[in-house]
This record gives sequence, C-alpha cells and structure tokens, in this order.
Amino acid sequence: MSLFKRKKSRQEKIAVSAITDQDVIDQEAIDQDAFNKDPLNQGAEATTNTTQDKKSDDVLSPLADMPITEHLIELRRHLIKICVAVLIIFLGLVGYSRELYNLLSDPLVAQLPANSTMIATDITSNFMAPIRLTVFVAAFLAMPYILYQIWSFVAPGLYKKEKKIAIPVLLSSIFLFYAGVAFSYFIVLKGVLKFFIMFAPQNVLPMTDIDSYLSFALKLFMVFGLTFEIPVVTLLLILAGIVSIQSLEEKRRYIIVGCFAVAAVVTPPDGVSMLMLAIPMWLLFELGLFLAKILIKEEPSPTLVSTDKE
Repeated sequence: MSLFKRKKSRQEKIAVSAITDQDVIDQEAIDQDAFNKDPLNQGAEATTNTTQDKKSDDVLSPLADMPITEHLIELRRHLIKICVAVLIIFLGLVGYSRELYNLLSDPLVAQLPANSTMIATDITSNFMAPIRLTVFVAAFLAMPYILYQIWSFVAPGLYKKEKKIAIPVLLSSIFLFYAGVAFSYFIVLKGVLKFFIMFAPQNVLPMTDIDSYLSFALKLFMVFGLTFEIPVVTLLLILAGIVSIQSLEEKRRYIIVGCFAVAAVVTPPDGVSMLMLAIPMWLLFELGLFLAKILIKEEPSPTLVSTDKE
C-alpha cells in the first residue's frame, strides 16, 4: 500500500511539473505577442533590419577576393579590348590621315604669309606625322570606351555607395576632357599662332616643320584636356576628406597664384596661352568648389546641436 502511494505521489509531481512548463511556454508566447504589437519595438526591429541591409549592401563583390594573378589576367583582358577598339578606329581613319592633318594645320596655314608654307625637314615626316595624328584621334574618339573598360576593372572592388559617386564623375570627366580639347583647338590655338607669327622679324619667313607643329598642337590639347578635369579633381579631394571646403576657401589666393604659375610652365612662352590657361583653371576650380557646396552638406558642430535641443 505504501508502495502504491509512493508511485502515485511521483506521478502527481510529474503532472504538476508538466503543467508548470506549459504555463511558462504560454506566458512566453503572450509576452512575444505583446512585444511584436508594441510600435516602439517594431521601429527598433525595423531599424535593426535596415542596418543589416546597409551592411549587406556594403559587402564587396567576390571579385575583390581574387588573387593577384587573376587580377592581372582580368587587367590584361581589359587592356586587350582597349587596344582592339583603338586599332579598329585607327584602321577606319588611316585612309583619311592626310585630311586629318590638313584640318589640324588649317589654323597655322591661315596665319602664314602668302608665300610661306609648312615644310618637312625629315624624310619620314610626310608619312609619320599624319599617322601619329591618326593614332591620337583614334584614342581620342575611343576615350569613352577606354574609361568604360577601366571602370569595369575597378567597379567590382568598390562599395555600392562609391559606385553611385563614380558613375557621374566618370561621365563628367569624359565631357570635360572633350570640352578642354575643343577649347584649345577653336580658341587657344588660333590666338597663340597669331601671336607668334605677328612677332616674327621682317627678314624671317615663317616655315614650320609639320612634325614640330604636330607635337606642339598635341601637347596643347593634352594640357587643356587635363586642365578641364579640375572640377572633378576638386570634388574628389573634398569627398575623400583630404581637404575641406573651408580650407580651400581660405587658401583661394594661393590657389589662384598656383594656377598662373602652372600655366606659365606648361604652356608655350607667351602671355596669351598662359592667360588662356590660367583663367579657365581658376574658373574651373571655383566651379568645383561650388558643386562641392551643393552636393556636400557639412555636419553642424556639436555645440550648435546641443543648443537646438535645449
């Protein structure tokens, strides 16, 4: 009888413990439902999910984990595509190489005296000068595709927010480079050539070598094409945190002097080309600074934030 009572009491304890565990589970379910219905908790949970989504967006592409040999193979593939594109454009233009050189030399021929002409001092200049110009024009026309291939190589290693900034920068760089070359051909080149021809002595008949003139013109085009990238460079420096808008504004006078100093070094030894380069450099710097003020909102100082809260 005592054994039967002992078994019965043990069964009752097991039943009581089972009921207690079930009550705990039910209570936890009720607490979870109340937690989910609370709008504050829902907002905190949504914030957590948003943070996790942002972190997942900033994860690098698997291409960023490739070894250096695979990166070099990928770089070679893009370089081959660039060379093929330039070669195709060159083959399409090589039949018009003499016409291209005539177009380039028109500003100089228009400034020469009536009995003067261009000359070739080297036996290969008649052939090599137009070919060099055709290669330059082919690379110039292929510049959007070249920059696209560079972007395709670099993009897998960028974060998502960096890609959003890089695409407008890439497009604006192409436009500004073309604008700089056009400015140098249609405006600067004519003024510089007129300046040099005008100061020629009366006993000297100007006869420019075609190879020397080509080198002079290509150098001028590259200088102005790169100079017109100043707004992009200014904006990138500010975005990268290397300089600030305030520091650039404080050093504006020194930057203007630097523009004239650089223009005096890279341009031909005349005042016309120096002014035509230095003034656009200054204006382009101001343009980059203005765009930075629009696109970048500086964070308020902590003292101002605390004052507003009070």
